[in-house]
This record gives sequence, structure tokens and C-alpha cells, in this order.
Amino acid sequence: MLSAATRIAVNPTRIASRAFVSTWANVPQGPPDAILGVTEAFKKDTDPKKMNLGVGAYRDDAGKPYVLSSVKKAEQILLDSNLDKEYAGITGIPSFTKAAGALAYGDESPVVTGNRLAITQSISGTGALRIGAAFLNAFYPGAKKVYVPNPTWGNHIPIMNHSGLELEKYTYFDKQTNGLNINGMLEDIKGAPKGSIFLLHACAHNPTGVDPTKAQWDQISKAIQEQGHFVFFDMAYQGFASGDCTNDAYALRKFVDEGHQLVLAQSFAKNMGLYGERAGAFSVACADEAEKARVESQLKILIRPMYSNPPIHGARLVSTVLNNPELKSEWLGEVKFMADRIIDMRNKLRGHLENDFGSKKNWEHITNQIGMFCYSGMTPEQVAKIKSDWHVYLTNDGRISMAGISSDNVKYLAEAIHNVTKD
Repeated sequence: MLSAATRIAVNPTRIASRAFVSTWANVPQGPPDAILGVTEAFKKDTDPKKMNLGVGAYRDDAGKPYVLSSVKKAEQILLDSNLDKEYAGITGIPSFTKAAGALAYGDESPVVTGNRLAITQSISGTGALRIGAAFLNAFYPGAKKVYVPNPTWGNHIPIMNHSGLELEKYTYFDKQTNGLNINGMLEDIKGAPKGSIFLLHACAHNPTGVDPTKAQWDQISKAIQEQGHFVFFDMAYQGFASGDCTNDAYALRKFVDEGHQLVLAQSFAKNMGLYGERAGAFSVACADEAEKARVESQLKILIRPMYSNPPIHGARLVSTVLNNPELKSEWLGEVKFMADRIIDMRNKLRGHLENDFGSKKNWEHITNQIGMFCYSGMTPEQVAKIKSDWHVYLTNDGRISMAGISSDNVKYLAEAIHNVTKD
């Protein structure tokens, strides 16, 4: 009979496999990303008429990714300049942050002219939100809870939670009208504990496409100021909503003019088409230059262990475009062109539904909403049906990415929507 030592020597693999337990054996499978799941299902579909209305990136009228001419020219300027690839500072490239701040707040804004804007480059809008949430968690003197609209961009919630902030939702979207529930929103603002943090979408609300009117923004500003609340603006679509950068910055600039001390997350993914370049900024409107210096010192301390310093290429592109008058003028034209194409698709989609297919439903919200996304009003059951019967892919909440619609497929989409919503 073999001894124990001999048996182990004869079959060491079997014994070792019984003893081995992976360090990560208890890591659970996470849920799939809602948007990426839509794209994966779309890719597997072989129908020639299939449509992907889930992706949040601009496409031209041929359904292709669009690289702006002004950006291509800026890229060539950078190439010809033979620049090095050294690290940027912790808060990024100064020519970028200065131009980004001026674009958002306005050249004549008191926070800009008074040198009161603490600003740092970020890893696009997501990075700006993450920096902002961490800064508020560390230094905001009030409750560490942020109020976000219901609904809001899905990533707002984990960003705030991972930064240590509590989260609560305030009334925003009205399912009956597919518009803004301004009364409910104002009621929630007034009902929140004084000094609460409110996250506001500056323009082109994601996912609904529903923005307050200027008069409603005036009401919101007043209510927030009366309650002593603090505002965190997220502006991912400046210029992309209406085609006018000044118009899209109305809320931000109004709040600053009315004395709100606020913070801003800014992105150049949509309005410059720099999705993969990850160019953004986070800024804090400060009371004076001394406060600005203190805030910037703490931003550097927060950012250093996160990612040390930001990538340089996207910021250089933005800086080149915004600081070159010729390129900036061309870019403003291109932003308007992209916004106008989206607006045209909204008009055509509504027109086909009402005029070609005789839908009896109210589709005014399609043209009343603004920006890349449209909250269609379709139920999850209707979304499932439009996927299975018409090969049209979108998120279960009925959100349509208007950028996925073209002159060639807008009528087909209208027919599909009519057929799943007519009963």
C-alpha cells in the first residue's frame, strides 16, 4: 500500500486543484451596460434596415462618424508644430483651461475678468463630474447629498455615490406631456433642506431632451437662491443643443450674474466630436483671487492620486481651435450645422408620423425637446416590439438618439414608431 507521501507525489495535480481557490472566486457577474447592450444586439442583427438609436455620438446624414474640419486643421497645426509629449501640469494645459472657461462663462463674465475662476482640465465630462463630486464631498460645508433630476444621465448616480455623496432625485420629467414638470421641480427645490446641492443640466438634458425655457430658468434660479442651495452644473452639449454656444450657456451665465457660487463640469466630446480624446474641464466660481488660489491647491491634491495629470492631445486640439479666430469661426459654424441636422431630423420624424402615417397621438414633444436625445414616450413593451418587428434598437426607457436618424431612414423609423404605438 502506498504511503500518503507517495500518493501525493504520484498525483500532485489533483491534490493541488482541490486546494486552489481563486482570489476572485466570489466576484459576482455585473449587469451589462444598458447602452452597450443595445449596440451588441444591433451588431448581431443581420436585417439591412436595422437602426441603432442607442449610441450617444453624432453621425452625419450617411450614418458615419463625423470629424470636424476645424479639428482636422487644428490637428495638422499641431503636427507641423512638432510638439513634445511631456507631462501636462496637474490641472492641465493653461491655454486650454483659459479658453474653456471663457467659452462657458463668457469673455466678459465677472468670474473670468476678475480672475475668480478656479479651473482644471479633466478626463472629459465624466472626469469633471468625478473631480467635482470629490471636491464637494471634501469641502462643501453643508449636507453631503446631491439632488439630481428624475431621470438623469445614468452615470451621474454611480459617480456621486462612488465619491461618497448621498443622492436624491427631484421632479423633472412629466410623463403625461413628455415635457418639464416645472411646478413639481420648483416644489422639490423649495422643499429640500436649505443649503442642498442641486445638479442641473445646463442644456440638452440627457436623457429626455427637455430643457427649461428662459423664463423657467429664471424661476429655478430664484427658488434655488431663496433656499440657499448650491448648484452643480453639467454642461456636456454647449452649442450642440441650439447651435448657438451663447444661447446654450444662458442658464450658467444667468446663475453667475445673479450671484450663485457654483461649480461646472464641461465636455468637448459632443460639440467638437472629440469623444475618444477625453477633453473636459471642471471649474469653481470663487469669491475672490485668494479663494481661487486655495481651491486650485486642493483640486491639485485631489487629482494627483486619481490620475496625476490629464492627456494632452485633445486639450491641445480644443485650445488650438478656440484660440485661433479663423478656426473658432469655422467650428462655431460646424456646431450649428450638427445641431441643425438634429433639429431637421426632429421635424421630419414628427412630420412623417403626423402627415404620412396619420398618427393620432401628440408628437409635439419630438420638436419641443432639444439636443441629441428624444424621450419618445414609448413604453418598454413598445420598445421590445420595435426591436423584434422593425429591427430598431434603443434603450428600454424609449430614449432615441436623434444622431442615429438620417434622411434615408427617418420615414422607416416613423412607420415603425406608428405601428408599435397606434393601439
